[in-house]
Amino acid sequence: MAIKRTRESEEMYLETILLLQRKLANVRAVDVGEELGYAKSSVSRGVNLLKSKNYINIDHATGNITFTEAGKKKAEGVYERHRVLTKALMMMGAEEHVAEENACRIEHVVSDEMMDVFKKFIEN
Repeated sequence: MAIKRTRESEEMYLETILLLQRKLANVRAVDVGEELGYAKSSVSRGVNLLKSKNYINIDHATGNITFTEAGKKKAEGVYERHRVLTKALMMMGAEEHVAEENACRIEHVVSDEMMDVFKKFIEN
């Protein structure tokens, strides 16, 4: 269970950073914490784990977070899963806010094979 939670947390941080970068010129750990509603200590730990996995770089002078190539690819993959799942759930009749909320949970556990099924579903 700890592996699943770690993956989910990691993916939430990556997706949040990606979305914040689309809104803000510079993203810092404090921005991530505010967006997720997490304590500063939790965000510091989470961001440092992403850095140790070579997903992000942190400018020591400014605190700005940027993606490595691997981090950007992973973040975009998580966000794509979220978008596909949200659209599929809405096509099945879920209201947008319900689809968004559930896609956010499902995106971390759904298999690649099942994602292919969802992608085919929304293309029809």
